[in-house]
Amino acid sequence: MRRSAVAIVFFISLLLALPGVIPAQPQRASEYEVKAAYLLNFLKFVEWPGSSAQAENIVPICILGRDPFGGVLDRIVSGQQIDGKSVIVKRIAKAADIDNCRVLFIDSSESSQLPGTLMSLDDTPVLTVAEMPDFVSRGGIIQFVLKEGRVRFEINLMNAQKIGLMVSSQMLNVASAVRR
Repeated sequence: MRRSAVAIVFFISLLLALPGVIPAQPQRASEYEVKAAYLLNFLKFVEWPGSSAQAENIVPICILGRDPFGGVLDRIVSGQQIDGKSVIVKRIAKAADIDNCRVLFIDSSESSQLPGTLMSLDDTPVLTVAEMPDFVSRGGIIQFVLKEGRVRFEINLMNAQKIGLMVSSQMLNVASAVRR
């Protein structure tokens, strides 16, 4: 029962991040609207180590490789704040350009470069997210998966903890799989 209550709270938080997705007539959000809302909400349910706090008043969500979101992610984060800092979207060409990214979405177009990308991040406290197969077993932290036509996510908790990220139990309860 507790797990379902936590799932409802997380899902409501997700829906609130989707401006204009809940019109008068029910309409299903697109796959990338849901994924974009998840990226924003991950910022609310993950705690970064104190040494990674940014001096700037921004919290970047970065996209490495091809951008599958189009303008959806920009629209969803527009005007959003985390801890009084503005959430922005930053598109980068290589992992070396992460420059204070909190969340790094790695597009599938970067699959062949993944080992080098993850190695270049070393112990940098960045929440890595992708939709490519076996991402969490290859060293990533969160992998989007489609289950029964719905966007879900798996978490490699060990990879997150190794770089000092603390994942909320609420988020763990909503994940479709947690690898410890």
